[in-house]
Amino acid sequence: MNESHNERIDPPELRPEEIQARVLHRDGLMLVIDKPAGLPVHRGPKGGANLESSFDALRFGLPRPPVLAHRLDRDTSGCLVLGRHRKATASLGLLFKHGRISKTYWAVVEGGPAEDEGTIDMPLGRLNAERGWWQKPDPEGQSAVTNWKVLGRGDGLCWLALEPVTGRTHQLRVHAAAMGWPIVGDNIYGNGPRFGEPSLHLHSREIVIPISKNKDPVRVVAPAPAHLRKRLGACGWNGDQKSVIASAAKQSRNQEESLDCFVASAPRNGG
Repeated sequence: MNESHNERIDPPELRPEEIQARVLHRDGLMLVIDKPAGLPVHRGPKGGANLESSFDALRFGLPRPPVLAHRLDRDTSGCLVLGRHRKATASLGLLFKHGRISKTYWAVVEGGPAEDEGTIDMPLGRLNAERGWWQKPDPEGQSAVTNWKVLGRGDGLCWLALEPVTGRTHQLRVHAAAMGWPIVGDNIYGNGPRFGEPSLHLHSREIVIPISKNKDPVRVVAPAPAHLRKRLGACGWNGDQKSVIASAAKQSRNQEESLDCFVASAPRNGG
C-alpha cells in the first residue's frame, strides 16, 4: 500500500561526520561515496539541501574540496565518484565520456522480464521542451544500450542488475518502463507516488574505475540502502552485506597507506 503525502519531505544536508562515514574509497586522486537517496547532488534553482554543500568535509588535507566526476539522480542511491583535484577530475571525466568506467545498478521492478538476461537497445530523446530532462523512446534519438540480468524474483517483483553501456539521462528508468517492467517507486516513468513511499528502487551498486595505467582498476561496492531491503528480500536477497562492507573498508585502509605521497604530489592550486 502506498504511503503518499501531499508534499516532498527533503532530507537535511549531511553533517561532516555523516558524509565522512559514507566514504567507500579514498585515494589521492578520487573518492567514491555512498550517496543517500532523496538528496540531490547539486543545489537546485530554489536552493535547498544538496550533497555538494557537504564536500568541504571531504578535503582530507587537500586545499580544495572534491568535485563531482559524474552525477546521480536525486532519488538514486549508491556509488558516486568525486575528483580530488582538477587533473584527476579531468581524467575521470574522460573515462566516463569514453565508456571506460563500468557501472552496475540494482533495481527492483514491477513484474519483470520473462527471460533471465538480455540487452535493451532503444534510442532516447527528450520528452518535450516543458519537461526539461525527461526522456522518451525515440527512434531518431541518441543511442542508448542497457544490459540486464535477473538476480531474483518474488511477490510480483524482480530484482535486476542493470549495466548501462551508454550514459543517457534517465536511461535505466526509461528503458525499464518501456519494456513493461517499471522500477518500483519511479514517479516519472512508472507507478510511484508523487511523494512518499515507495521511493525509487534504483541503487548504484558497483563501479569499476581504471584510474591508473599501472594498477588494477578500483572496484567499489555500495551496500544496499534501507529502503530497498524489504523488496530485495522478497526477491531472494539474503541481506548478508558484512563481507561487502568489510572489503570496502579494507580497500580504503590500504589506499590510505599511500595517501601521503598522493597528497604531496597533488596540485596545490586545485588545477
